[in-house]
Amino acid sequence: MATLMPQTIESAPQGSKRILQAIQERNGFISNLMATFASSPTLLSGYVGLDTAWEESCFTAQERQLIFLAASVENRCRYCVAAHATELKGLRVNPEYIQAVRNRDALGDPRLDALVTLTRELVAERGFVAPKTWERFVAAGFNEVALLEVLIGVALKIISNYLDNLSPIAIDAAFRSEE
Repeated sequence: MATLMPQTIESAPQGSKRILQAIQERNGFISNLMATFASSPTLLSGYVGLDTAWEESCFTAQERQLIFLAASVENRCRYCVAAHATELKGLRVNPEYIQAVRNRDALGDPRLDALVTLTRELVAERGFVAPKTWERFVAAGFNEVALLEVLIGVALKIISNYLDNLSPIAIDAAFRSEE
């Protein structure tokens, strides 16, 4: 498959330009992932919309990034593993937690372990989770709404992880220390 080329605000299709401008203003740069999504205004718009909804989920910023990292590790996405490890580092998450997720080890925190384990299993088992995994998730303080919202995080990572797996995206300089 041909490598998909990241777009700039100038080169992007008309339907992507406004979204890329908003990303630039919000983040100070446009990641190579978003620039690659921009080849399809529909994909870019859908991803950004779902990501905006995801930010309103029941999870903290740390929990959302742990879900993203766990899903990205399971999907073997180099780009997203580097990006979410960087985000977690910026949130001042214990570096041992980040490494544990990357190594598929336990984090040592029952709540976060239940969340990461459920996410891993959802991805690896294509939406199936063992009763024991669900019981640990509930015992850790999560409910059915949280389960539904984990699905949003997994869906976002399926989109970005699969794109990177189909057409590897250059890891942005801001994420390279976490490769």
